[in-house]
Amino acid sequence: MYDLTPHLDAEVEPGTNLLLTGPPLTGKRSLAMDVLADGTERGDGAVVVTTKDGADRVLKDYEKRVPYEGKPVAVVDCVTRQQGADVRESDRIKYASSPVDMTGIGIKLSEFLQAFGDRGFDRNRIMLHSLSTLLMYSDLQTVFRFLHVFTGRVQSVEGLGLFSIDSTAHDDQSLNTLKQLFDGIVTVSEDEEIEIRLA
Repeated sequence: MYDLTPHLDAEVEPGTNLLLTGPPLTGKRSLAMDVLADGTERGDGAVVVTTKDGADRVLKDYEKRVPYEGKPVAVVDCVTRQQGADVRESDRIKYASSPVDMTGIGIKLSEFLQAFGDRGFDRNRIMLHSLSTLLMYSDLQTVFRFLHVFTGRVQSVEGLGLFSIDSTAHDDQSLNTLKQLFDGIVTVSEDEEIEIRLA
């Protein structure tokens, strides 16, 4: 089981994918990072797929939560190459060309999960921040198909998947379409109240 502390008093089965939804600036990213960091302290692998911040910023943020040197913590950065930076990949950071490059994102994720598995880490927490960025660049069908594969990958490695979306940026129909792919919904409201509904 995966424990969702420190914010949620709940445990979920391996292979669970959760959608974190709420207005902007309600702490969805922070909540997901905390759940990943808690896993790092327990010896789980962590992969952050970021469509908003560069990998350096994500790792700086992560280090404030938990020292990760020598631990299986990795970032798939979908931002930096799009901004034209010339960057090299490492054991910790891989780059997709942009948030539109969903095939690339999926491949980079799989490479990290494979590498962690080879090192004996069979429990992994994966965070994607944010689905709203993907939906800015691609249509709903494309994002749905990508997420279908992505959530399936999380299930197949018995990981924990956390996906954040800005609830105010999309219509109900889009949100309801995407919600079908998840095993539970975590709703963060304006006053930072957190509610979890598991299927």
